[in-house]
Amino acid sequence: MTTGTILITGASSGLGEEMARQFADLGYDLALAARRAERLEALSAEIRERHPNRRVELHALDVNDDDAVFAVFGAVAEQFGTLDRVVINAGLGKGAPLGTGRYDANKETAMTNFVAALAQTEAAMEIFRRQGSGHLVMISSISALRGMRKTITAYAATKAGVAALAEGLINENVKAKGIDVSIIYPGYIRSEMNEKVAQNTKFMVDTATGVKAMVAAIEKRKERAYVPAWPWVPIGFALKHAPMGVVRRLS
Repeated sequence: MTTGTILITGASSGLGEEMARQFADLGYDLALAARRAERLEALSAEIRERHPNRRVELHALDVNDDDAVFAVFGAVAEQFGTLDRVVINAGLGKGAPLGTGRYDANKETAMTNFVAALAQTEAAMEIFRRQGSGHLVMISSISALRGMRKTITAYAATKAGVAALAEGLINENVKAKGIDVSIIYPGYIRSEMNEKVAQNTKFMVDTATGVKAMVAAIEKRKERAYVPAWPWVPIGFALKHAPMGVVRRLS
């Protein structure tokens, strides 16, 4: 017996890949979407070896292709008959200080992290509104809480936008229509996106540990969660409320 069905985007690496493993361990059937089909195949084989009865459907998807997003989300809902949860996770970490000649990198991050997230949100919510049920999970970032400097300015802005989309749905009270919405704010979790960051970065945790905290918060259907809770709950409070001079030192 399965726990339910989950669609995860950006599932071929990093947080998405590990979420797939951990949700499979909890008994969920999975739809995994990402650009790198060969990585999805390897992950699917790994999951099926551990859980022979687990259903895993794979979809090659570039989230920047709007038509493909709506087509894939619709296909997943049709394949499973119902879609219980969508995790909007696909993203980029590229960026440069504004005005330093790398508009291309900042724009690419903005398009993938925010515009593509909007398309995914639209596609997921169409399905959930039709079903009268569902759980939308938006993966934001602790950096979304305030404007960040230098290489992560654009990235942080996109993640703030993602959180605002989700908060708008919470404000709409879609919960009254059977739809839960969760905004997850990961702190420093080791992943492919940040593999070039110094290994001794303060408060950085390994992928499995960080994702375990994310999955726990998602399973509780929390509207907002800073993960792992320690030290990101107090740091998140400080980031959100401290003067910019303090934020500058914290970031």
